[in-house]
Amino acid sequence: MVVVALDGVYPFELSIPVRIFGTATGERGEPLYEVLTCSLDGGPVTTDADFTVAVAHGPELLASAGTVVIPPFVACADDSGQEWLPDRLGAALRTVRPGTRIVSLCTAAFALAAAGLLDGRPATTHWNRSEQFRNAFPEVDLRPDVLFVDDGDVLTAAGVAAGVDLCLHLVRRDHGSEVANRVARLCIVPPWRDGGQAQYIDRPVPPAAEVSTAAVREWALERLHEPLSLTELAGRARMSVRTFSRRFRDEVGLTPVQWLTRQRIEHARRLLETTDLPVDRVATAAGFGTGASLRQHLSTTLGVSPIAYRNTFRASAH
Repeated sequence: MVVVALDGVYPFELSIPVRIFGTATGERGEPLYEVLTCSLDGGPVTTDADFTVAVAHGPELLASAGTVVIPPFVACADDSGQEWLPDRLGAALRTVRPGTRIVSLCTAAFALAAAGLLDGRPATTHWNRSEQFRNAFPEVDLRPDVLFVDDGDVLTAAGVAAGVDLCLHLVRRDHGSEVANRVARLCIVPPWRDGGQAQYIDRPVPPAAEVSTAAVREWALERLHEPLSLTELAGRARMSVRTFSRRFRDEVGLTPVQWLTRQRIEHARRLLETTDLPVDRVATAAGFGTGASLRQHLSTTLGVSPIAYRNTFRASAH
C-alpha cells in the first residue's frame, strides 16, 4: 500500500492509512499490510501546518502498489482555482498498474476527477465542496451525502473522519469484521459506520443538557437477539417515541430502526466469519428471526448470501 504525500498535505489525513492499515494484524500478530509513503520527487513535502514531512520514497513505488491512497492537499481544498492535478501527480498515476485500488480521502477526489479516473463512476467528497465539484466534473456521479463510496478499484471518502471509516471498510473487505473491529478498538474509533450513512451536514449538536440516547444504544447492543420495538427503546430512554426518534437521529444520523438493522447485520457478519453456527442460528442470534430474513438483508446490503459470505472469509483466512 502506497500513500502519496503531496505538497500542502493535511497531516491528519496523511496519517490515517498507516495508523489503520499498520495496526491490522493476523492471528499470530503478523502485519497484514505493508504501508509505505512516497512523494513525487522522493524528498520532503510541505504540509498545511507549520512543519514539513520527510518522505523516504519516490514515485517509483506506485508501479508495484496494490493500493494507492491520496490524502487531501491544499490545492484541492482551495477555492481560488489552483491546479487540482499537479503535472507530476498525473504522470505518476499513469504508472499505476491496471486493477490497482486507488483511494482518495476528502478533497483529493478533485485530483482523481481531474485525472479522469472518476468519469462515469459514483464518488464523494467533502459536502462543503460538493457544488464546486459537481460544476467542475459533471461527468462524475457525485454522491455528496454519504461517508464513502466503494466502486471496486476506485474508492472515495468524504471529509476527515470518513477517511478512517473507508480505511476500516477496506480492512473489513480484505480480512473480515473481526480484524477490522480489532483495529477499531486499538485506534479507539467506531468499528463500523457504513458508507451510505449521511455526512453530518450543518447539523447542530444537541445541547449538552439534553438526555443522550447513548445508554439505550449500549443496552440494545446487548440484546440484538431480542425483538426491540421503537416504543420499548423510547420507554427505556424515558422519552416519547417522537422525541426519542428525533434525538436519536440527531446523535447518530440514522433512525433507530436503521441503526438496529445495521448493528444486526454487523453482528451476523461477525458470527458468519468466526463461528460454524448454521445460518438459521446466526439469524436468530443477530435478531433477524429466520434465515430467510438474514439472507434478504445480506443480499440487499452486500449482494451475497450468508453461505457465500462465510465461504469468502473462510477462504481468505487460509
